[in-house]
Amino acid sequence: MARVFLKPDGRDLYYPESPPPGTILQPLTQDCAIPLGPPGNTVTVTIPQMAGGRIWFSAEKQLTFLRNPGGPGGGAALVEPSVLNPSDPNADVDFSFCEFTLNNDQLFANISYVDFVPRLPIALTLQIKDGAVQHVSGMAPDGLERVCVGLREQTARDGWPWDKLVVQPNGHDKPLRVLSPTHGNAVGASFDGYFEPLVEAAWKKYAASEEQPQSQSQPQQPETAKKHRLRLSLLRRKPNPNPASPPPPTLQPQSTTTTTTTLRINTQAAAGILTSHNPPSPTNPLLHIGPETFTRPSTFDILGCNSGPFTTGASPTRNAIIPRLAAAFQRGCIVATAEHPSEPETFYVGDGPVNHYARVVHECNLDGRGYAFAYDDVQVDGGRDQSGKVEAGEPAVLVVAVGGRGAGA
Repeated sequence: MARVFLKPDGRDLYYPESPPPGTILQPLTQDCAIPLGPPGNTVTVTIPQMAGGRIWFSAEKQLTFLRNPGGPGGGAALVEPSVLNPSDPNADVDFSFCEFTLNNDQLFANISYVDFVPRLPIALTLQIKDGAVQHVSGMAPDGLERVCVGLREQTARDGWPWDKLVVQPNGHDKPLRVLSPTHGNAVGASFDGYFEPLVEAAWKKYAASEEQPQSQSQPQQPETAKKHRLRLSLLRRKPNPNPASPPPPTLQPQSTTTTTTTLRINTQAAAGILTSHNPPSPTNPLLHIGPETFTRPSTFDILGCNSGPFTTGASPTRNAIIPRLAAAFQRGCIVATAEHPSEPETFYVGDGPVNHYARVVHECNLDGRGYAFAYDDVQVDGGRDQSGKVEAGEPAVLVVAVGGRGAGA
């Protein structure tokens, strides 16, 4: 379980050594960059079975990885390129990556936009041993520019700082990347309070106690080219109050009736379909789903998908509910329909709070598929995948095309 790199020959392995105790941010002792050659070239590398990893790409400059002591397996702890640390040596480098898992059961790979949208677009094509092919198109060469336009238009509509997620360092004539709203505070884009009206509406619909009258309405919002190909032969295997923030998006007035609706969560696991129920509760009721109870999530919890009521633990039932509940909030459809996962037609519609970063990312991918938040692979049984993943139990070759024109990869 130690960290490992492929060497430049695309086959041999380098296990970075742990530096002496007390020394940090040490360079690698070997150059592990794999040259891709000119546009249109194909480089073949062989990945042995491993727990998982990332395939990193950069243009014009090599990426810098650093070592700290005390890593897993007795090796180094790696300091990977960061899009949040302005002092990181890769802060101004044009880079991207895709992720994969290669365990005893399958290869699973996806294009990830969970943290940011890069300038370098990536497409995936998985060739399976039975001859079947899976493909994810990624973005066009101007995909990042289209994302920037979409976010700026959304800011013009609702006043929230979607436009501040665009990162364009000094000296760059074009945007370098776009951060997800999960990391908005790193660039002065606070979304504190954004999803709270949707949470309130969801609690009134699914969790309001019969002993508690419901308020009549929510506050109204004032008007206001060629590419490189990498061929992989696969072997066996708290929010803080922010007075400067605009008012939360408008929601439709709520009824004064005390009747609640039953929420149905298909866990797509052993627990099956679970429903909500509403025992008498105090003024701040919990949401009861099957045997589990959930407190109200904050915007921070919804964007990150891993804190507050979305923290996973020892209960497999709760761990199956969390992705479906979190995805329903991200997509803004938790109130629009009581059945989850819901159909894609219910995603990112209406005037209420939704993750517009995720919406724009999907709109700018050539096939509409992209992993825009942590649980973007949640889908209805038999439905069309939204996440931009490829997976197979008997993989043969994974082709990763980088640099543009993803539809032809």
